[in-house]
Amino acid sequence: MKKIIVTGGCGYIGSQTIIELLKHTEYEVISIDNLVNSAETVLQRIKLIAGKEVINYKVDLCDYNTTRQVFQTNQDVVGVIHFAALKSVGDSVSQPVRYYHNNIESLLNVIKCCQEFHIDNFIFSSSCSVYGNVASLPVKEETSLSPVVSPYAHTKLMAEQMLRFIADQATMNFILLRYFNPVGGDTSGMNGEDPVNPPSNLIPVITQTAAGIREKMTVFGNDYPTRDGSCIRDYIHVIDIADAHIKAMNRLVDKKNKDNYEIYNLGTGEGVSVFEAIKAFEEVTGVSLNYEVSPRRPGDVASIYSDSTKANIELGWKPAYSIKEMMSTAWKWQLYINSISK
Repeated sequence: MKKIIVTGGCGYIGSQTIIELLKHTEYEVISIDNLVNSAETVLQRIKLIAGKEVINYKVDLCDYNTTRQVFQTNQDVVGVIHFAALKSVGDSVSQPVRYYHNNIESLLNVIKCCQEFHIDNFIFSSSCSVYGNVASLPVKEETSLSPVVSPYAHTKLMAEQMLRFIADQATMNFILLRYFNPVGGDTSGMNGEDPVNPPSNLIPVITQTAAGIREKMTVFGNDYPTRDGSCIRDYIHVIDIADAHIKAMNRLVDKKNKDNYEIYNLGTGEGVSVFEAIKAFEEVTGVSLNYEVSPRRPGDVASIYSDSTKANIELGWKPAYSIKEMMSTAWKWQLYINSISK
């Protein structure tokens, strides 16, 4: 059985990708996650949903020696899906040194291990934030990159550029997935976004407000040059994101890639504003949200949404879930969290 290493496997997107790998492929999956912003309880949920156990190595990828030990123990690995990174835009603005150290050092250590143990297939979790404030929409892979607006985005851009140079001099194959805003939860209701630290992403903030965990939520800015003044984002279901990672890995393992460095956007191609997201949630759940409007948040771009035609054609990938389904599964997950925490 072919092994896949998933770094950040206890995180939101990493855990859902592991679930989809176990349910729909024959890969054996190994997780590496230091649990700085996740919990090992996700492994129990993975077993409940997928019916299979996953080993997680509680390792800080910035520590090369302990990282190497994981790879040395698992030498029949055919590919790595690299999610592990700090990802809060706001925290990256206030803690840039921490973000540069963690996100870049961990990537370099994983790449060094891949090269030593001859693991040639590498999927990198990138972000639409590398595009910065774009001049025209929708965003295509060929869209010129504007200056990034946060240290988090800069770490993703630096990583992409590093991998480009490494690809030029290595036998490794890379696929970089620039995804937009992953939301929603597993259709079972038993897995979703559950960070250890208070979430800053819109959808978990919405569900926590609806559940009474937060007294109210904040809409950061209503004076952007958008149709209703709030930020516009391309929200995409986490299961669709997970499916794209599987298709990308299969493309490399089956040697169907045209180049050893490929980039794909992952989004629905439809922009949804903050106010529209709130309305969609209220319509699906029947719950009214208590929110207030505050000034803009540093690091946020006004509007961004994708053109994912390239992924449709070359990966055979297409998003299947609507914004209302995203909200429905996110709420289902929130209710599940509430039920098990009582």
